[in-house]
Amino acid sequence: MGVIEAPPSLAAPPARGQAPPPVRQRTGRFVVLTAVFVCAACGLVYELELVALASYLIGDSVTQASVVLSVMVFAMGVGSLLAKRLRYRAAVGFGLVEAALALVGGCSALALYATFAWLGESRYALVAFSLGIGVLIGAEIPLLMTLIQRISRRAEQDAGGTVADLFAADYVGALIGGLAFPFLLLPWLGQLTSALLTGAVNAVAGGAMVLWLFGRDLTARGRWSLIAANVLVLGVLATAAVLVDDFEQAARRAVYGERVRVAVQTEVQEVVLTGARGEPPDLFLDGRLRVSGRDEHLYHQALVHPAMRGPHARVLVLGGGDGLAVREVLRYDDVESVTVVDLDEGVVRLARTDPELSTLNGRAYTDPRVRVVYADAFRWLREAAGRPEPPGRAEPVARAEPATGRYDVVISDLPDPGITASTKLYAQEFYGLAARVLAGGGRLAVHAGPMASRPRTYWTVDATLRAAGFGTRPYCATGRASGFADGPDRSTGGSTTPHDWGLVLARPGGTPPELALPADVPALRSLAPAVLAASAERAERTRLPGLAPSTLVHPRYGG
Repeated sequence: MGVIEAPPSLAAPPARGQAPPPVRQRTGRFVVLTAVFVCAACGLVYELELVALASYLIGDSVTQASVVLSVMVFAMGVGSLLAKRLRYRAAVGFGLVEAALALVGGCSALALYATFAWLGESRYALVAFSLGIGVLIGAEIPLLMTLIQRISRRAEQDAGGTVADLFAADYVGALIGGLAFPFLLLPWLGQLTSALLTGAVNAVAGGAMVLWLFGRDLTARGRWSLIAANVLVLGVLATAAVLVDDFEQAARRAVYGERVRVAVQTEVQEVVLTGARGEPPDLFLDGRLRVSGRDEHLYHQALVHPAMRGPHARVLVLGGGDGLAVREVLRYDDVESVTVVDLDEGVVRLARTDPELSTLNGRAYTDPRVRVVYADAFRWLREAAGRPEPPGRAEPVARAEPATGRYDVVISDLPDPGITASTKLYAQEFYGLAARVLAGGGRLAVHAGPMASRPRTYWTVDATLRAAGFGTRPYCATGRASGFADGPDRSTGGSTTPHDWGLVLARPGGTPPELALPADVPALRSLAPAVLAASAERAERTRLPGLAPSTLVHPRYGG
């Protein structure tokens, strides 16, 4: 539902010939309020579905949430005004509105995914569905107020109390819908099926309430029209639910190409592996290319090896569940232990069991020196210095190693800073926590986004490290396909825009570390002072004059 407050004056005047409800007034009010509760829950699920799917397909969850919510609130006002025309036929009007809302809201996720897969663009569909769903949600309140006051008037209840009951049911329903979506619908059914089920519940609740309480007020034509509309909507939703698996497979092939080998939805994200058997795979996480099997070695060598020039007995890898950064660390025989902190157990399981991916990472997880902890990196670092065992589920290890302590090297192999969900992993607080687990003279290696195409993001990460007390050395590597591209190229299966990997080597204390670049990594290069100055100047031009640079990355202003 929504937060559009309709005054009591929206109630329709008494209509001649209205039949009394088939139940007592008290029971009738309860049935109407129950319908309000269910419809409110369904309405909020539609909103959250749009936000979640838009964030997944388009990226930048802050922008997508702002677009969906602002457009829907505006549309709800429009819908409330349009509903005035239906007040004198409130019962059949509400039933048809709910049928339309169930159809549009239930199919919205499928339609958004389809436009992304086959048209390559979901923004216009997102705005269109936000408008449509918002108008229909906005029309509910005036019609419901007319219906409930038709019953309440016979019970001689005051209009103010009726409005309070109506909005109480609306808000409580929104609460239940908002909690059910992330904790029940999404993990159990997924985005597409949960939207279809929500539409079916919406149609049944609205249609049943109207036909039961106000069916006598409807003409025969109106009654059968309402029944036919609901049967048609439920039929469409049921058919879509039966075919949703086939639809997902076809859409996935349209997005990733015909060579999709593995597609799983973990508790954290969607994981897709593409490529033929025996070939280096490409790994996509939530639709974004995370690893390009053709040249991922250029990125991981550039990330790891400069940080390993010095003491490196104990290494901490934040992220990197694919095992590729661990592979580079284990090339050094004098490494004593490697701790990997990754949130997604599904990625680690795939890195162990998939033949191509485990071959690509050199079967790093079979090494007894490697210990994996499944936890959020930020929370794990926060607790690492203050507790004997930081939070998270750690796997048993063959070699007894202390769980925490000081690390000689920290490798930050985390999602791209241009992804909103990764912002806290590039914040000053995060780097301050990383400094606490580094030994004296320890080094931190960070992927900071492409310098060429997004200089502001890159230099914001560098400024954040310096604000946290690190001395920094910027450098970069180039390759044919960045492992952190925004999404797949449907024609080639590669990244959308090949670009550089911008990297930063940092050391606590403010003194920049020495940057020794391995000669056997030809794509790795330090940046000349003139290049650094030009890039920093370009980034500075994206800021408002006179304001200090923020140490928080936001992808909307990343370049």
